Amino acid sequence: MDRSSHPRSRRIVPVVAAAAAALLVAGCSSSSGGKQAEESGNTVSAGKAGTPRMTVAMITHAAPGDTFWDTIRKGAEAAAAKDNVKLVYSSDANGPNQSNLVQNAIDQKVDGIAVTLAKPDAMKAVVAKAEQAGIPVVGFNTGVQDWKEQGLLEYFGQDESIAGEAFGRRLNEAGAKHTVCVIMEQGQVALEARCAGVKKTFGGKTEILYVNGTDMPSVKSTIIAKLKQDSSIDYVTTLGAPFAMTAIQSIADAGTKAKLATFDLNKDAVGAIKSGKIQWAIDQQPYLQGYLSIDSLWLYKTNGNYSGGGEAPVLTGPAFVDRSNVDKVAQFAAKGTR
Repeated sequence: MDRSSHPRSRRIVPVVAAAAAALLVAGCSSSSGGKQAEESGNTVSAGKAGTPRMTVAMITHAAPGDTFWDTIRKGAEAAAAKDNVKLVYSSDANGPNQSNLVQNAIDQKVDGIAVTLAKPDAMKAVVAKAEQAGIPVVGFNTGVQDWKEQGLLEYFGQDESIAGEAFGRRLNEAGAKHTVCVIMEQGQVALEARCAGVKKTFGGKTEILYVNGTDMPSVKSTIIAKLKQDSSIDYVTTLGAPFAMTAIQSIADAGTKAKLATFDLNKDAVGAIKSGKIQWAIDQQPYLQGYLSIDSLWLYKTNGNYSGGGEAPVLTGPAFVDRSNVDKVAQFAAKGTR
């Protein structure tokens, strides 16, 4: 990308992309096999743009089968259906492999790329190649500390350090004394930032527990062993809804009175908040992240708009969901969009 034409090189008033609610979704292309993300009865059609067809690649670090990432994808597909965009979705948790997927998108001469920066060092060179090829690149979900340095057009997500700090303060309010923060992928910048934020503001003791996030039975047994080893742990902090659901089983099997709180939501976690098995969850609105990432590229391509003026991220969280407000979220979680 010509740096003289990059938005951050011009001082103009930023235009914030408008986000719609749930929209009619069409299927998308995918390296793992495209799929229909939403049932037609779960969405509201807002029509379809009459702008020329464009192709956008969404490339994430997600592992397959994670409901959180399914929600991001649904948001992306909703925006693609509205914007007359062909969405090509692919993912790989390995940094170099994810970088190769970005290179594939460059080779295919896509009109835009939406990417996560879970392993920013692995992505830096290939993101620069996309920009040099004149392909606009936006970041989302992971990489809030790195997107500007890497020259991305926009960023959509939550600041994980801020979210972690808010979580730590909430633990203080709950009277917690000792929490174990469960990280399912060592070195993943967003996850590390969450636990570091918790440790910064929580007045009690914070321990980090690394688990193998690709092996849920191992996650369960590792948490059980930790809880049995140290009975002073009164709160378990998980960093994803599927891991929270596993931690519920771990707490029960360990025979401890420890309570559980988590980052991120899915349908099962909402139910667990209702029943009191999860005290609260931080919601970063993954559907919105996926939607805005695609919609922003369409707006940039068709009208020159970009959010945050190339200087500030567009924050989608954090927000707490607990028993006081979970019913408001539950109706959307049942559709798989929260």
